[in-house]
Amino acid sequence: MSNPAHRSYSQFPLRRFVHEMTDGPFGSSLTSSHYSDEGARVIRLGNIGSARFKNSDEVFISLDYFNELKRHEVKSGDLLIAGLGDERHPVGRACIAPDDLGPAIVKADCYRVRLDEKRLTHRFAAWALCSSYVADQVSASSRGSTRSRINLEVAREIVLPVPHVEEQRRIADFLDAETARIDRLSSLQQQVVHLLDERESAQLDLAIDELVGRHSDVPLRRFLWGVDQGTSPQCEAVPAGENEWGVLKVSSLRPGLFLPHENKRLPEGVEPDRTSEVHDGDLLITRANTPQLVGSTAVVRGARSKLLLSDKIFRVRLTREMSPDFVAAVARGSRIRALCAAGSNGASQSMANIRFDEVKAWPLPAVGPDLQRDLVHRSSRARAQLDALRKKVNRQLHLLAERRQALITAAVTGQIDVSTASGRDIED
Repeated sequence: MSNPAHRSYSQFPLRRFVHEMTDGPFGSSLTSSHYSDEGARVIRLGNIGSARFKNSDEVFISLDYFNELKRHEVKSGDLLIAGLGDERHPVGRACIAPDDLGPAIVKADCYRVRLDEKRLTHRFAAWALCSSYVADQVSASSRGSTRSRINLEVAREIVLPVPHVEEQRRIADFLDAETARIDRLSSLQQQVVHLLDERESAQLDLAIDELVGRHSDVPLRRFLWGVDQGTSPQCEAVPAGENEWGVLKVSSLRPGLFLPHENKRLPEGVEPDRTSEVHDGDLLITRANTPQLVGSTAVVRGARSKLLLSDKIFRVRLTREMSPDFVAAVARGSRIRALCAAGSNGASQSMANIRFDEVKAWPLPAVGPDLQRDLVHRSSRARAQLDALRKKVNRQLHLLAERRQALITAAVTGQIDVSTASGRDIED
């Protein structure tokens, strides 16, 4: 840190200031069947950002059912804490419920807290809970391998630095202003990433449309030789080691990308179905995923052995006339992505399914091997160029996130005097 003031703030567990603290309803108390198009808001983990409430994830229950769950109610100004997190979204992060919230409850793994604000304000507590000072504590107390979790009792024992109330307000005002500036810069960088994605999609669509315009299209079924899919035994919630068997998750496929590390370890004693092992050159298609990703198609390249198909992934075998890389490239295009989203069905928007009959109808440009190779080469080259730009932008986003975190930690722990400091001088 530059010019640290190193003020000494008293430290106390959160429970010392709690008037009321509750988690959300679990299990059958609140399932997808209870959701409705309007009514009372359900606050979920996706709404809890780093001292910022995220309004994009909107889910509702009926007001009648809300009245049955009143003990989980959230009011404007309440402190909200995430009891579950991962590398990108840390467990223990917190924010304040917004003024225009309306009737609402917290969902499972979210904690609603009301403090004695004469001693610890909600705004300062939210910032302190998002600091590295707290993150280090929580990481030592959390459970879970792929996602970290803390229960209500652990959350109550989180130790916070607690300056006097006037200083808490000054720190919160300072962080509101300085992190807003950083967040604006991050938003601009994210817009650049979005524009790069749009550019790549437009280039690919143009190339596909030109081929279809000159040569028409034919359904994928014309080139099918066979299809199979695996099984989904009960697996461990960790990736398989290099010499262990693993079952691929649906997240192992993104449009045009195969991610072999996205797998679950097959438990010892469970015999692998070796006929489901994937091999270099296999064309894979997800039959189940979110509406945005269902039908994601990619070719296996450079994967290690001992990775198995799940029952949610098709392996498609093609005749010699059709290149699997060409199919994967065309399947990234907007025409097939739109068909997948429109044709998907499922019990919720979080998981959708497509039938293989729909996959067989995918339209492909009716071109020979030379034009197939040309499209694959052009799309691969364009993706590589844009990926290089994405890496630079993502590096900037990472640096901004580090600066934001360092600023929060410095302010709430007294390492800077916020009455004279500027966030521009904070270094990690």
